[in-house]
Amino acid sequence: MRRKIAYPLATLGMVASTVAIASPALAHGYVSSPPSRQALCAAGEVADCGAIQYEPQSVEAPKGSKECNGGNASFTVLSDESRSWPATSVSGKVTFNWVLTARHRTASWVYYVDGTQVASFDYANAIPEATVSQTVDLSAYSGDHTVLTVWNIGDTANAFYSCVDLNINGSGSATSSPSPSPSASPSSSPTATVSASPSASASRSVSSASAGVAAWAPGVSYKTGDKVTYQGTTYQCRQSHSSIRSWEPSIYTLALWLPL
Repeated sequence: MRRKIAYPLATLGMVASTVAIASPALAHGYVSSPPSRQALCAAGEVADCGAIQYEPQSVEAPKGSKECNGGNASFTVLSDESRSWPATSVSGKVTFNWVLTARHRTASWVYYVDGTQVASFDYANAIPEATVSQTVDLSAYSGDHTVLTVWNIGDTANAFYSCVDLNINGSGSATSSPSPSPSASPSSSPTATVSASPSASASRSVSSASAGVAAWAPGVSYKTGDKVTYQGTTYQCRQSHSSIRSWEPSIYTLALWLPL
């Protein structure tokens, strides 16, 4: 049985500074909260994950897979059910937050519960923002379930895959403050089969109300609106997350930080 635990909703995690991280040119996107399996690996919550712990955004494979690793042989650990993946406790409506480190034209996002499609978001080949939040109604389910989220790219044959393990209607809550909505679309906003207004929650964080602005540091839970300094520039957090080395504001500015 999975361990039922409540996580902060934007856990990106911290990895050892001595290990190289995939460069931004090779990065794409994944679900940061509720924490996907690759986010848990990056955070060190699940050990011995192999390469995915250093590049959680890289689970890319041809469209059409129903596997957590998308059928990508480099990340088979994500489909290993013997690992007792920790399940985040949530209520019926859950907001899934994507961090996109490369903004590809997007056909759709599709959500599956235990292999059954429960929601889809049509993006009409638009370019999304660097962070995307989508709310899915899972109130028809109860107990432990695995949600497969698929980001279908609009101009290639590939998709990106993230699995999120949830304990639905558990003791915790897994909604979070939304990220900016995608702005490039033939219509005013992308259409979806489900919608809801998320509520906000947070854990240990750097308070933007504290005197002065602290320097950016790895291993800190930042929430939307927090300010940091890095290499002489002040940045404001766009998306709640836990910082990791090589994700400094100057590198992932569009995804996580805005210079002020």
